[in-house]
Amino acid sequence: MPRPRKWRKVCCLPQSDRFGPLNVSVDQECFETMTIDEYETIRLIDLEEFTQEECAKQMNIARTTVQGIYNTARRKLAESLVNGKVLRIEGGDYRLCDGLEKSCGCGGCRKHRFGREAKDNK
Repeated sequence: MPRPRKWRKVCCLPQSDRFGPLNVSVDQECFETMTIDEYETIRLIDLEEFTQEECAKQMNIARTTVQGIYNTARRKLAESLVNGKVLRIEGGDYRLCDGLEKSCGCGGCRKHRFGREAKDNK
């Protein structure tokens, strides 16, 4: 019996769940689907400049798991950009954080964390 998959903690859902060329017909072959947890690794590592270790801690998973998710997400981004496929963001093994943890606070990103720390130090 396979080991149950661990839920990945995600701080926020994407504002848009579909990206890509405007001139594509609505055909299943023209879609690439990225999961919410893949989106979160891209957001944390590329946008918020977390290390893989920091990302793993934030998502409550192992660093090696982050590495695998991140590699898959980047391949899907490249497929969408290079081959003109529409990128959909949906599904995956995730749970939205409740915002009650000190390490998160609503987005867990550096700008939220540093902004809160600056206010706390006043």
